[in-house]
Amino acid sequence: MRINLFRPKTKPFLERVIIRTLVKRDLKALEWDGEFAHFRHLYADSYERMLRGQNLMWVAELPGTGIIGQVFIQLNCSQPELADGHTRAYFFSFRVQPAFRNLGLGTLIIKTVENDLRQRGYSILTLNVAKDNPRARKLYERHGFKVTGQEPGVWSYIDHQGFWRHVNEPAWRMEKKL
Repeated sequence: MRINLFRPKTKPFLERVIIRTLVKRDLKALEWDGEFAHFRHLYADSYERMLRGQNLMWVAELPGTGIIGQVFIQLNCSQPELADGHTRAYFFSFRVQPAFRNLGLGTLIIKTVENDLRQRGYSILTLNVAKDNPRARKLYERHGFKVTGQEPGVWSYIDHQGFWRHVNEPAWRMEKKL
């Protein structure tokens, strides 16, 4: 459910936000009323990887409103410089609903994920941030991430209608010691 009827004025709403792992019934809500429907298969694949212990999927839920944020963590993948299953994890698909941005929710999500990863024994968190998203890069820098390189950001996926989509999104590689 996408809520644009109000924008919380104060941070006390953060006390009501529940950061939790995603459950299957949440998958549809990740589409944000169709805006991200084209990622439906990617979300389902990430969920299956979570069931196999390769990914984590977190959502921020505001009771009475629904899911207002999300982030996925890859624990293990074919690129050990991103996620190696032991010490290094990869942070991706981080979103906060527009009405809830700049209110501390992103920080709450990041801190929750970092604490969980530390408890799991991970010591490095890696991410890619689009070069055309300087606000996100500044958020990550405020949380201690450092640019370690560049990524071409070329990838493909099958959308919800079965068509291949090709993405060219040059990015900065960033990482942080947990």
